[in-house]
Amino acid sequence: MIVIGLISAVAIVALHFGLEGKDRWDKVRKSLQEHRKKLQEVAIDEQKLAGLLSIVPVAEAPVLEEEQKFLFRDRLHEQLKKAGIKTEPLTILAARKKSNFPYKILRIRCRGKCKFEQLLSFLATSRENPYLVGIEELRIECDTKKPPEQRKDVDIDLTVSTFVKLPELKPKK
Repeated sequence: MIVIGLISAVAIVALHFGLEGKDRWDKVRKSLQEHRKKLQEVAIDEQKLAGLLSIVPVAEAPVLEEEQKFLFRDRLHEQLKKAGIKTEPLTILAARKKSNFPYKILRIRCRGKCKFEQLLSFLATSRENPYLVGIEELRIECDTKKPPEQRKDVDIDLTVSTFVKLPELKPKK
């Protein structure tokens, strides 16, 4: 009798906790199914995603000035070279801090000669530069003494900018 009573008590306790666990498991599975349905609703077609990503400019987080100026200059030089623009050496202008802004702004100035189509090609692909923030200044000059069909050669003066991370200040002890 005692053995049957103990077995019955253990069975009742196991059944009680087992049914509670099964109820929790069922709730979790149902919640998981609901979340998977929501995720599928949010999922986007691969072609649409590729189209959206093609119009979004690439960006990299700014780093300290010494590293950022070389990254930015090298990438800008690659883009100019790819577009076929012949430039003088790029000039790195002093970085400046704007008030209430967490980054410095570093500018690079570029002067060169190219065909107008090459300049347009460079401008169209400029958003591929992950360090480029903006084109601050662009001056285009052509020789007006030449006939109109020979005015495709232009002199450019271009200033572009990037953000530079400020060095972290060490707390005073």
